[in-house]
Amino acid sequence: MPDQKVAHRGRPDSREVVELTHLREQHPELESAANLQIELVQLQGRVQGRIPLPSLTVDQSELQRLIQDGRPLLRFEQLPLNWSDFRFVLRETAATLHRHEAIEDEEVHRVDALARDGNALEPVVQGWFSAISVRTAAGPVTVSADAETSGLDHVFTLAMRPFLVRCAEAAQSRLDLSGWAWGYCPVCGGEPEFAAITPAADRLLICGRCTYRWKFDPLTCPYCGNNDRTRITSFASRDGMYRIAACDVCSRYLKAHDGRRASRPLMLPVDTVATLPLDAAAMQKGYRA
Repeated sequence: MPDQKVAHRGRPDSREVVELTHLREQHPELESAANLQIELVQLQGRVQGRIPLPSLTVDQSELQRLIQDGRPLLRFEQLPLNWSDFRFVLRETAATLHRHEAIEDEEVHRVDALARDGNALEPVVQGWFSAISVRTAAGPVTVSADAETSGLDHVFTLAMRPFLVRCAEAAQSRLDLSGWAWGYCPVCGGEPEFAAITPAADRLLICGRCTYRWKFDPLTCPYCGNNDRTRITSFASRDGMYRIAACDVCSRYLKAHDGRRASRPLMLPVDTVATLPLDAAAMQKGYRA
């Protein structure tokens, strides 16, 4: 495999790549996962710099209605999608995952077939995105039964991330979503993938699709709403930099970066790899991500 230390000749590595490189040097058992994340970070960075910031305009009264109803604000037609760029990142994401044995040949063939057929790809992506983004607080997520994307959610999530991150950046800078009290993302409806505990002991959930961050009660399960402290199990890494909150009602867990003990801010690609031993510990206890 080619050296991962330099993303492109003459271009400095991102902070995430530098940290991932250090992580794999310090923890050789995490080398494979770190190498995968390095390639994904570099791939997404190549595309993200070209994506314009969307305008996401919404009047204050409509914004408050969305927040009250628990309806994410982003709609498919607002996505700054360049289909040539998306087809490229979709194919390359699948190829990268396949090189690292994270998906099978059959999944790669399905992605290639979708990417080749431009007319078929857009409605498939729209269906994948809308299956979660049209959720409300009143009802569960409508899980897409589309055979085209079945088993490919991880590939689509990673391929869409550069575009969704730009939407999250626009929302973070232009909209006041501080009143959002739900356990899923106010921008795109995605579930939290990680959390950040601030020095003031607040908990910020981090969306697994667009990486938007929002404040959420630190002792409530974002997945099922359980707030019985006796039914929330918590444990930490040895150095205290990471914590897990596991729900004994729905059996799901969420990892967190503890800013009260950490020497640097949370970096999702880095901390996802660094906490793989915590994933194993949680699963051994019967919890699931």
